[in-house]
Amino acid sequence: MSAKNVVSSLILAGAVTTALATIAAAGPLTKAEGEAAMAAQKEKCYGVALKGQNDCAAGPGTTCQGTSTVDFQGNAWKFVQGGTCASIKLPNGKHGSLKPI
Repeated sequence: MSAKNVVSSLILAGAVTTALATIAAAGPLTKAEGEAAMAAQKEKCYGVALKGQNDCAAGPGTTCQGTSTVDFQGNAWKFVQGGTCASIKLPNGKHGSLKPI
């Protein structure tokens, strides 16, 4: 394989990776995604998401999914298995919450 083909392949792979990451992180959950999570007995758990990994409700100045600005942001939630939210221990000694912290 020539150097030109290797470089072209690397550029293409990088472009595809970037496109997929952008699609995966963009926008709020759709109604269908939310309903599917609820049907799977998931619950919204506030304060447990890592920075940029929340499912929604990240507070003022944010749009939704993937927009939390700090780890364990109290007004950002993540879907977790139903009945487990309050038992999730956070590094600051607190626990996950079914309501914004």
